[in-house]
Amino acid sequence: MAITSANQLELLQTAEAVAREKMIDPDLVIQAMEESLARAAKSRYGSELDIRVRIDRKTGRATFARIRTVVEDEALENHHAQMTVKQAKTHLADPKVGDEVIDEVPPVDLGRIAAQSAKQVILQKVREAERDRQFEEFKDRKGTIINGQVKREEYGNIIVDIGRGEAILRRNEKIGRESYRPNDRIRAYIKDVRREARGPQVFLSRTDPQFMAELFKMEVPEIYDGIIEIKAVARDPGSRAKIAVISYDNSIDPVGACVGMRGSRVQAVVNELQGEKIDIIPWNQDQATFLVNALQPAEVSKVVIDEEAGKIEVVVPDEQLSLAIGRRGQNVRLASQLTGLDIDIMTEADESARRQAEFTERTNLFIETLDIDEMMAQLLVAEGFTNLEEVAYVDTEELLSIDGFDEGTAGELQARARDHLEAANRKAMETARELGVEDSLVNFEGLTPQMLEALAKDGIKTLEDFATCADWELAGGWTTANGQRVKDEGVLEKFDVSLEEAQHLVMTARVMLGWVDPTEAEAEGEAEAVTEEDEA
Repeated sequence: MAITSANQLELLQTAEAVAREKMIDPDLVIQAMEESLARAAKSRYGSELDIRVRIDRKTGRATFARIRTVVEDEALENHHAQMTVKQAKTHLADPKVGDEVIDEVPPVDLGRIAAQSAKQVILQKVREAERDRQFEEFKDRKGTIINGQVKREEYGNIIVDIGRGEAILRRNEKIGRESYRPNDRIRAYIKDVRREARGPQVFLSRTDPQFMAELFKMEVPEIYDGIIEIKAVARDPGSRAKIAVISYDNSIDPVGACVGMRGSRVQAVVNELQGEKIDIIPWNQDQATFLVNALQPAEVSKVVIDEEAGKIEVVVPDEQLSLAIGRRGQNVRLASQLTGLDIDIMTEADESARRQAEFTERTNLFIETLDIDEMMAQLLVAEGFTNLEEVAYVDTEELLSIDGFDEGTAGELQARARDHLEAANRKAMETARELGVEDSLVNFEGLTPQMLEALAKDGIKTLEDFATCADWELAGGWTTANGQRVKDEGVLEKFDVSLEEAQHLVMTARVMLGWVDPTEAEAEGEAEAVTEEDEA
């Protein structure tokens, strides 16, 4: 049956019914109908024509009109949908570019194919409106927990009915091997809400660490009220988790509040997470203390933090090693996620062996370069001397404070150290020159001959080359790739050049070359200093 020959009010009634069922604006359904009728009319009168349909919102009467737009003579491309100002004078009293000439055309009856096409247009528009409505409704609920009902399973993904729409729980967002049947109740975390060309726009997760945090917020009133804060969460979904909490009220124990009376609160979370074991840890501003807590139940003997590298070394008693690492590295991995640091765990025996190796290496360095016996070299290392520069340029009084060292011995040691360093500098400079280092870089203040040699070997031979370097290319740094922290070796890293020093050197070079205005460089440095203070 043709839409246009049907009862005109039936269009409005159909639009109202569809809008009510899909919970969208009835006007959107009518607009879809108008578009489908216009498409059918174009197939009848010609696709090059601009035909528009208007359905009266009160009577349901559909009006078909042919539109021709007035354009400049040279802009006329389609005479079926456009006309010049001169041509328009027969239709309009004072035509101007942009005016429209509207002629009503007879309505068309839809054949079977045209009616099917019109139906597809309407369904498509309704689906688009439904998705827009769903997006607007759920976009502000991202990061919260929602209850739903399982509708069906598609290739391991669960489609969930969430009331006024559908959501998807992907296979990799489910805990372990949990399975669901149609009509099962499910609770999940809204991980993301985004516009998609088709299908659900609400993406759920039961493995996200924040799912556990939100569950605790529901079970522990103190967290909801802000008295207790969850500072960090780490999960191995379905197996084990760690959560760090802090209390802003001295009278409330954050761990006890999360555990609840006889473990009732934490047990409710554990049951929802399919028996996942949860370690509740008191958060501490001091990284070392926090890490010791995070590695529970293992005992820690010593913690050494390398803040620049973002790494931390933990020394544990020999019998505690397997407990600290955990089954398949689970305990240390979760502690690493919780603290945001790379953690190296070693036993007391391993640390002792490493310290002994460092002691031997430094002793041999002093024996070979200063031509002294083993006992004197060991005395220097034991007093904290690690390299020749420290021996050569330290205050003589520090050497004299070592047992058995007199002024003659101290003076001779410093002279030998300086001679060796000068010889090494000459050799490094010769190598750098042979590699093509130019005077502009040699005369740049802040670079030693050994640094120049290292730069030359890396292809940096002029001040311009140096000025194009990034600070991390010189000082080294860490990047995260595929969830793993990867070390970027810096050209000058072995000379203990920090990121800040590298940044200052590069910026100075750019100012000298006129690439950067000195005041801008100074302002940038101050801004970075403020940022670092804020982060601290």
